[in-house]
Amino acid sequence: MAAARVLRAGGCYRRHPLASASSSASSGSGRAAERGERPDSVGLGFRPPAHSHSDWIGPPDKLSNLRPVIFYVPPEESALERRLREARQEAQASNQRFWARHNRAFRQEKEEFIYSRLKAKGLEMRDESGQKATLNAEEMADFYKDFLSKNFKKHLQYNRDWYKQNFRITFLMGQVALVRALRWLRRRKKNVEQ
Repeated sequence: MAAARVLRAGGCYRRHPLASASSSASSGSGRAAERGERPDSVGLGFRPPAHSHSDWIGPPDKLSNLRPVIFYVPPEESALERRLREARQEAQASNQRFWARHNRAFRQEKEEFIYSRLKAKGLEMRDESGQKATLNAEEMADFYKDFLSKNFKKHLQYNRDWYKQNFRITFLMGQVALVRALRWLRRRKKNVEQ
């Protein structure tokens, strides 16, 4: 069923407005979003319908492999809800930048490693049939181990930042939920009195 919705939406997935993924966010222009426009979908290859009242999850980005989220901006968004949405957008933009950089470096270093190993063996990048030459799993394991060791501090810093961002988002989500619950209780009490 979810797959059908994704296909009907042209590769996009609509997320219920109350559902939230604290680690996902997208970058976009705040002013345009306030006007009801969805500028953060420009360049992503998809655009949610204008009448949508939900967050939309797009197809994976080619560089980072992350699925961008276009956040719904309610017309009467409170300052606290706006802080939460912006924190989520900042988190997604940060994740996007890190993984795009990381994946680019990974691919480049992997190609350089394969090239150097093949050259040391006296082989070309392509074999006689034109297919790309590869290394065996043991040789590639050396590359993966070296790459992870070389980037250990970057990953450690990324994890620290990720936890900080998500604790902040979770705290804001708790505040928003509390405000909404109190608002609901006040309305209910008001309706009971009438």
